[in-house]
Amino acid sequence: MGNSFFMPYILEAQHIHKQYANHTALNDVSINVPQGGIFGLLGPNGAGKTSLIRIINQITAPDSGIVLFDGKPLSPNDVERIGYLPEERGLYKKMKVGEQLLYLAQLKGMSKQEANQKLKYWFEKFDISDWWNRQVDDLSKGMQQKAQFIATIIHDPQLIILDEPFSGFDPINANLLKDEILALKAKGTSIIFSTHRMESVEELCDDIALINHAEVVLQGTKKAIKNQFKDNSYLLDFVGEMPELPESITLLGEQELEDNQTRIHVRLQHEMNPNALISFFLDKVEVKAFCEKIPSFNEIFIQVVGQK
Repeated sequence: MGNSFFMPYILEAQHIHKQYANHTALNDVSINVPQGGIFGLLGPNGAGKTSLIRIINQITAPDSGIVLFDGKPLSPNDVERIGYLPEERGLYKKMKVGEQLLYLAQLKGMSKQEANQKLKYWFEKFDISDWWNRQVDDLSKGMQQKAQFIATIIHDPQLIILDEPFSGFDPINANLLKDEILALKAKGTSIIFSTHRMESVEELCDDIALINHAEVVLQGTKKAIKNQFKDNSYLLDFVGEMPELPESITLLGEQELEDNQTRIHVRLQHEMNPNALISFFLDKVEVKAFCEKIPSFNEIFIQVVGQK
């Protein structure tokens, strides 16, 4: 383990097993969450993401395995250093918003005065100052989301766990939330972002772990994983007649664009390089654009989860 001073990980889950009656929720799951980045915990619904999050939040315990927080075994008072936004948002319907958030902040170890100051700041920032005395019941779903997000981050946790944070948000509020998540990251906060929507992963995550059927099937930096799934294929836009292709170029797809342009998706045999591809086309057509085809996380997700 070494000295925690050299700890690059804020959280490590090691060989976690969790069984419910005759359902295996987690089967030997290990993840390493780097400090100060956004870690995507991905997978289809029911894959085991929420079970793992509940264990990290000490709502349930693993049957075997260990969770380390900041290099030490997770302990009950670590809840003050962790913020959790569950997917099923749970504010008390009949309680006033301000009162409730004040109460939740104090549960996390803040003094009433400090919590009051911080809440005022966030209420102004999110443009919701006039809700302090309104009942949670009166708020739209998006408004409740904002209130719950404030409750999650109010105590400046070192680690924030967001479970499907964008569900139920309109695009404007989703962008507001995205900006806040990036601002927290810039401040050095570590974030676990659990989702089955891949667009957010492309935009926000630095590292990912993909869980499917209770097991980690893919883990690493976003870049390394994309490199792993690259298949030596390229997109080329051109104007002109499609030439006859040599055997070293396989056509994977072709579409007509505006302005008489054609876009082709081709895969190269390994003896051929991108320069050779471009020079093959240069004297036959007018080349407009050229790039390597990097797989999207959506494509990787479908490929990995679809195979299982």
